[in-house]
Amino acid sequence: MRSASKQRKTNETYIEVAVKLDNSEEVTIETGVGFFDHMLELLARHGRFGLVVKADGDLHIDSHHTVEDVGIVLGQVLKEALGDKKQINRYGHAYVPMDETLGFVSLDISGRPFLAFDASFENQKLGNFDTELVREFFQAFAFQSGITLHARVLYGINTHHKIEALFKALGRSLSEAIRINPDIKGVNSTKGLIE
Repeated sequence: MRSASKQRKTNETYIEVAVKLDNSEEVTIETGVGFFDHMLELLARHGRFGLVVKADGDLHIDSHHTVEDVGIVLGQVLKEALGDKKQINRYGHAYVPMDETLGFVSLDISGRPFLAFDASFENQKLGNFDTELVREFFQAFAFQSGITLHARVLYGINTHHKIEALFKALGRSLSEAIRINPDIKGVNSTKGLIE
């Protein structure tokens, strides 16, 4: 089973993350940031993988360090769980409608981290979650996992819907990209490896 876990402690946060790419039964999220918990659960459920996240951060300041550090550790754990990346599809993409909103994510588990992010949010906060942190999470996750990640809200009005569409699209894209494909011999690269 492809799985990995990690703990990370700084002066700002203590993060524990575990993933099971081939067993989606357990999804438990506790970050202290309610909206972010909801988004991470959507990510895992639509990604069809197990995810446990426990975070204790300096929420008396704001949610920035918690959200970014979860992205860092989740990216690292996903990269470790994928191992040598043999037989994975590597690429994934998804359009996800959320009522009036349409979100899109396309990604490549390439070993070359990059983020192209095109979304704006009218509301600056949802609960104790600063909406500008969506980009921070996507960037931390992409750079630590070694994923080329393109995320875009094509249109929409409601900030909650826009962010939810992006997290669902990220999950669905990951589900496609990490899937083992028996037609692929070795890694899905003419180089013979994905670093």
